[in-house]
Amino acid sequence: MSLWGQYNLQEGASPLMEQLIFFHDHAMLILILVVSIVSYASVALLTNKYSYRFLLEGREIETIWTILPACVLIFLALPSLRLLYSLDEIYDPALTVKSIGHQWYWSYEYSDLKNLEFDSFMLNEDQIQSGDYRLLETNNRVVIPINTSVRMLITSNDVIHCWTVPALGVKADAVPGRLNQISFSINRPGVFYGQCSEICGANHSFMPISLEAVSMNTFMNWMKNN
Repeated sequence: MSLWGQYNLQEGASPLMEQLIFFHDHAMLILILVVSIVSYASVALLTNKYSYRFLLEGREIETIWTILPACVLIFLALPSLRLLYSLDEIYDPALTVKSIGHQWYWSYEYSDLKNLEFDSFMLNEDQIQSGDYRLLETNNRVVIPINTSVRMLITSNDVIHCWTVPALGVKADAVPGRLNQISFSINRPGVFYGQCSEICGANHSFMPISLEAVSMNTFMNWMKNN
């Protein structure tokens, strides 16, 4: 079982999420090196019995411990800035889906191919079938084709919600009167789950997001039958 699976997180299913995981590993490696060096220096200073009472200043060591942290910050900042730019960039989308938050469910609109609209409610415990996830399954899933650039338009009809799918590395607030947008591409088929990440009321924890990634042929057949 992978590290993400141990913490009940789905594996990354988009290039954005894969880059986020790589950056997490990169930052953790640098953090481990910094903590190891600082710990070694601290133990060495506390355990040795050497003293030098004529030491007044140390320009060389002060220069070193000023430059080294700056280099560490550069190694963290450069990939972070590149990743932030990629997360906000909206590529030429092949499909646009509009998501509208309500208290407490989501509704979706497919307006590119046909005028398709539906609401997505969480399934009750008596509606869950074997293999379904409690508090995450919905009666209508968002169906998205794989290997396709998708733009998601996100807004709200009442209070502030947040459309979040961790496996895709996307998260955007649904604000009344405002239209936010995110872009992503899914690189493998599967069902991916998310939840509203804003405290939007009494049933905040009962408005999940269920997204199903399928092949283009399956997606076109789904559009024809709905």
